[in-house]
Amino acid sequence: MITGRQVRAARALLNWTQEMLAEKALVALTALKRLESERGLGVHEGTTDQVRRALEAAGILFIESGQGRGVMFLHETSGTQTRQARARRVRSPT
Repeated sequence: MITGRQVRAARALLNWTQEMLAEKALVALTALKRLESERGLGVHEGTTDQVRRALEAAGILFIESGQGRGVMFLHETSGTQTRQARARRVRSPT
């Protein structure tokens, strides 16, 4: 089970707002806010699963070990990679 802290960290890595994640995960904004709350407010298991799947589709890996839990950003979206490739070509002498 993912935690609210992991969801907030994943959003930060992706530079997504709560509204953006709620839209991509197809969940209500209030449900996402409950999931991310520090007070441990309950949400439906389906909501948590949809949020997890949306973040994983964007390149987030949820990590759990004996030392704790976290998130890792595995890859950037193709749009970011395309912008970076264009920037490299512009800087390259021809």
